[in-house]
Amino acid sequence: MPSNPVPHPALRPRPARALALLALACTPALAQSPAPLNNVVMLSASASTEVPKDWLTVVFTTRREGSDAAAVQAQLRQAVDAALALARAVARPGQIEVQTGGFALAPRYAPPPSRPTPAAAGPVLAGWQGSAELVVEGRDASGIAALTGHVHSMSIGSVGFSLSRSAREQAEGATTAQAIEHFRARAAMVARQFGFEGYTLREATLSSDLPGPLPMVRAMAAPDAASEALPVEAGKATVSVTVNGSVQLK
Repeated sequence: MPSNPVPHPALRPRPARALALLALACTPALAQSPAPLNNVVMLSASASTEVPKDWLTVVFTTRREGSDAAAVQAQLRQAVDAALALARAVARPGQIEVQTGGFALAPRYAPPPSRPTPAAAGPVLAGWQGSAELVVEGRDASGIAALTGHVHSMSIGSVGFSLSRSAREQAEGATTAQAIEHFRARAAMVARQFGFEGYTLREATLSSDLPGPLPMVRAMAAPDAASEALPVEAGKATVSVTVNGSVQLK
């Protein structure tokens, strides 16, 4: 009779102790829960600064409609060209800047007749309507306001003051420094109140609330008299910065 074959060493049964050690060796290290952190405090501090708004934005707009699309488009272009020529004459980088805005042309439909025929079962093309915009903005508020008294081919769609990029960055930088100082002072105070000598910063995040341009007036016709300028008042903007984080008391 043939003898029993000898099993391969890898297929031989392992002792129970060896299997237990093998299972422990294969357990991922990440499965172990981290030790809890002690004496960690979550804190929040903020600061706000009021700064004068220094950037004026005026949006001129015009609307035209007619039976012919090309004619409506030509009327829109003529109105924008007239206003653009006046704006370019006073434009200066950073002080008065000019750019064209939206330009749209779309068909205008009339409702179908009460008793439509098979040939006119849907809406009927009644004409064309279009709109165009011209944006004038900058730091020279008085110059822009005076320009509005000379533009007669377009109406004033909106007027708004905001912070220029340089003023916004300067205000945000100063406010951020104040918010961080408030956070540090509060962390030191909390550490003392809990009976600790000090603290170390674990993590922190910064968030800022910067105001955007707000409309001052609703749509209105441009002044008729060439010397009549639009009255404007800049006002102030509030820049806020908040610091959220955690500290380790020590």
